[in-house]
Amino acid sequence: MHDDLAALLRRRKETIADHGFRDRDPASHLEALKAVSLEITAWHEAHRGTLPPRLEHFLGGCSFDKALQFLESDGTWTGH
Repeated sequence: MHDDLAALLRRRKETIADHGFRDRDPASHLEALKAVSLEITAWHEAHRGTLPPRLEHFLGGCSFDKALQFLESDGTWTGH
């Protein structure tokens, strides 16, 4: 569906889960998380108005895990 967005969402999830990175260098970990979150926001802004309503809802509310689940389900997951 939107492979580039899914890759960004996965990278965000992986960054959050990287406790070794967080423990070694909390400031850099936070910066990496901010950077990928900004990339997701920029992607959303660039594609606003062309997205399925549920995906728009998830991205607009920063429900990034739900957005990823929606993408991985080929748009069938509703988030309930």
